[in-house]
Amino acid sequence: MASVSSGSSGSSGSSIGQPIDPIARTALRYSLSAREYKLLHKYLIARSKSARKRAPEPKRYERAVTGPDDYNAAAIRASLRVFLASFIGLKAWDLFRDKVLTRGKAVQYAFQYAIRYRSTDDLCRTKINQSLWQSPNVRLSSSLSLILLFHRFLYRFLKRLRSSLLTENGEPFRRRNTRISKLLTSRLAPAVGASFAGFFLSIYPSSPLRTTIAIYVFSRALEFTYNHLEDLGYFKNRPWWFGSWLLMPAATGQLLHAFVFDRDCFPESYGSFILKYSGTYVHRRPKDCSPKLAWPRTYEIVDSLAEISRLRWPPFVSPILFPAKKNPLPQSLTAISPITSPAHPRTTNLSCALLHPHDPSCLRTYLTFYLRAFPSIARFFTIIFGALSLLRYRSFIKEPIPALNRLAKSILRMSLFITGAIGTAWGSICFFQQVLPRKFLPTQRWFLGGFLGGLWAFLERKSGRSDFLYSARLSLDSLWKVGVKHGWWKSVRGGDVYLFVGSLMVIQALYEVNTKSVSGAAVRKGLSWVNGEGWIDRAAVRDEEGEEKGKREEIKKLEEREMKQAGVPLDDVGAESTLKELNKGA
Repeated sequence: MASVSSGSSGSSGSSIGQPIDPIARTALRYSLSAREYKLLHKYLIARSKSARKRAPEPKRYERAVTGPDDYNAAAIRASLRVFLASFIGLKAWDLFRDKVLTRGKAVQYAFQYAIRYRSTDDLCRTKINQSLWQSPNVRLSSSLSLILLFHRFLYRFLKRLRSSLLTENGEPFRRRNTRISKLLTSRLAPAVGASFAGFFLSIYPSSPLRTTIAIYVFSRALEFTYNHLEDLGYFKNRPWWFGSWLLMPAATGQLLHAFVFDRDCFPESYGSFILKYSGTYVHRRPKDCSPKLAWPRTYEIVDSLAEISRLRWPPFVSPILFPAKKNPLPQSLTAISPITSPAHPRTTNLSCALLHPHDPSCLRTYLTFYLRAFPSIARFFTIIFGALSLLRYRSFIKEPIPALNRLAKSILRMSLFITGAIGTAWGSICFFQQVLPRKFLPTQRWFLGGFLGGLWAFLERKSGRSDFLYSARLSLDSLWKVGVKHGWWKSVRGGDVYLFVGSLMVIQALYEVNTKSVSGAAVRKGLSWVNGEGWIDRAAVRDEEGEEKGKREEIKKLEEREMKQAGVPLDDVGAESTLKELNKGA
């Protein structure tokens, strides 16, 4: 028995003492760090006898994979994980969208297209012959992972090059090449040079998603630039009402104009949300309506409003008062006859007959909209804000009454803002009919109506910055598409990639010059991680005892900015604790 046990232990020890295969060691080095392998060994490998016999011990693994410089291996590990995480996330989203959201409609439309335009064999052959590289998910995941990998490589290379050129040995090179040396020894050289890795975004084919990514990064670059200028004192004497809410009137005006005249350049989800709560002005088919009667669809009503604008807002001729008139409507507007024919005889404008046919009073219809739309909109935001408040459950446990008060205020402000914006946009049509001549700004008044509706953003000026920036991004995207459609400017091939790279340069430069100008602890940590510095926040400082007065003022200013970015009103009780919880979650 003793010989058997000794033999078994010897075999086990010899298996553990065997050298790790070089290929396996390289694969493990670029897959798991020593710390991660230690955790894996502790919670998984150590619990399996067969795996424990074959796998090396954590200390031996650390000696095998740890070299003098682990930076490149860490960069490759991070890049591979970004690829896998993004690819799995995109595949999960596709599965959820096809199985839950569309519920098989995509397959139905695909086969309808196949039957109509090509045979089913061709459709199946197209799916089978599609290579893995042609998959949008693979290309987007590859793009993101390569951006991270080469950003880290370039950042470290340029940082080392700058350090070597600033030494005494680099003085001859600096004398011979003064301009190049100024560029390479600049403080911003590593950050700006590493941003050229953003050109790997072009691996992903041109699509609305790529444009959205570029516009988002561009808007964040503008936001951080504004923060930097604010820190430099350029907006020291600004009026009390000045803020990001001023973006909303211009954005809403442009979006409403595009919604009416250029719907192919308008975000579909935005329009669906507006029409969902516009039942007072956009009338659906009544339940008791005969199926033989051709009732205009929702977007046909919007198209008819655009045609009314082009016809310079013609007056309404009531068929009830003038039954002998054969064509009370223009030829291009006969589709809305089921709505306008029974309109109230006191209605004088064709647009009013289309928007509120049963009530001749524009003001009464406007007030009715609020009574009908506000409860449903408030119910919607109660669900949304209630779900988001679960992330701050600690503040509800610690201070339930102030937390519920803040939640109720947020719901009421946002509900009133959205209701007022939608209602004013529709009500402005009637208002301009009363105060403006028919031929004065016939189509441009839609922009004015959206501008007036966007002024309701004043109610959310303290906590709605993220919503304003989101609408501004949608408006910027829509405006670019409208301009290309009408020939105001030419589309640049790969222009969204150039915009992305330029915006990334600005963000990285600001992060080097003024770290606190980058809003959000999670964003600052993400930039440090992209640079290979780890998940750290450069601007994270603590108000320790004995700090200078100027330092404490900087800390307070940074906290106030973070509260604004997080949508936490500064005058609310418990705002600082709420911000700390948000930063912990980030």
